[in-house]
Amino acid sequence: MSVEARFWDDHYSRLAAEPLVAKVNPRLAEIAGPLPPGAALDLGCGAGGDARWLAGRGWTVTAVDISATAVAALQRHDRVTALCVDLAEDFPAGTFDLVSAQYFHTPFTLDRAAVLRTAAKALNPGGRLVVVDHGSTAPWSWNQDPGLRYPAPREVAADLDLDPAECSVDRADRPRRQATGPGGRIATVVDHVLVVRR
Repeated sequence: MSVEARFWDDHYSRLAAEPLVAKVNPRLAEIAGPLPPGAALDLGCGAGGDARWLAGRGWTVTAVDISATAVAALQRHDRVTALCVDLAEDFPAGTFDLVSAQYFHTPFTLDRAAVLRTAAKALNPGGRLVVVDHGSTAPWSWNQDPGLRYPAPREVAADLDLDPAECSVDRADRPRRQATGPGGRIATVVDHVLVVRR
């Protein structure tokens, strides 16, 4: 097992008893809620809240994570194909109407722009890549580095260097919201939201 996989296995093992981690991310619900169901890819699916929510709304979901612990929790769910994938080395086959990358951050080396570029290329015509990043550090975050800089959504879009004839930016903003973390702690957080449409 790689150092990266062990880190995330340990992370999700510690959070296994915390019901909040299995809920849908609010920005995904806001963006995908009005969309007709189709084929979805959940990058870094974690505890599976997004994949379960999408499947419950009729989507056929491929959920991937480097953590076998995270993936195991989803493998018995109807309409979800859960795969243990190291996105630094591989990418799931297929095309999708929605690719979701919610808080797709890691303390390890990963060419994130390359992964998201591949995700955009895997979209069906009219499909959306939804990237929601941290725009601030929550008190419960695993990364409490005070010098951490969060790239703005337009910077993320620029890094993807997508062909404007094929993809357009539908949304790039920095909304705030009240978030509830482990143990019921509440904080105001900033989300960096990017929606790219093919």
